[in-house]
Amino acid sequence: MKQAGTLAGAVTRLGKREIGLVATLFCVAALVLGFGLIADEVMEGDTMGFDTRVARFFRPAGASGPIGPDWLHEMARDVTSLGSMVVLCFLLAAVVGYLLLIRKRGAALLVVGSILGGTVISFGLKLLFNRPRPEIPGGIQVFTASFPSSHAMLSAVTYLTLGALMTRVAAGVRLKAYFMGLAVCLTITVGLSRVYVGVHYATDVLAGWCVGSAWAVLCWIVALRLQRRGQVERPGEEQGTQDLGAP
Repeated sequence: MKQAGTLAGAVTRLGKREIGLVATLFCVAALVLGFGLIADEVMEGDTMGFDTRVARFFRPAGASGPIGPDWLHEMARDVTSLGSMVVLCFLLAAVVGYLLLIRKRGAALLVVGSILGGTVISFGLKLLFNRPRPEIPGGIQVFTASFPSSHAMLSAVTYLTLGALMTRVAAGVRLKAYFMGLAVCLTITVGLSRVYVGVHYATDVLAGWCVGSAWAVLCWIVALRLQRRGQVERPGEEQGTQDLGAP
């Protein structure tokens, strides 16, 4: 009876795991589909009315700058830098260095692969669509195409990946929710700041969120599958390294 109960429990856990995998893959597919629909509408020029209305909300016609006092403008510039390549590279180096110090080489490699892969996809999509930037005087100087927003995409990839890593540390549901909530908040704030400072259309940011989130979730699925196969170290495998598990 005890063996039968153990077997039934294992089957139940396996069933829940597979259901979770299917649900997660469905989420990835929905995000990719969302990106495709936005991209199709952008290429046909059907989003300009929406993009213009959102841009006018933050920067009314004839205004010399975005709405709000000067301190809010400076704050937006600070916030938008949280999605810049410089800041994200510093953050990546810090996290990877920590993982290497605690001998989580597999986890470090997966984090690097996730973020560098997202970077390649982002700039590849920019070259493919080659959408011009909004023509707003006095904005931040930029050098790449507009669609999709690399700040929105890479902040989603980076912060969601790191948020998922931190859930491996958290002991309770509230802490796990806190870390993931913080990651989502940072991702959304960076994306909104890009529209506020006038360097992106709203659809650029929406598309960046879609593809960035899809890539982050897909990388997380791959990481968990590798961990279950023993190809990535599990949390606490190395002596004195209870801090972080593989992504």
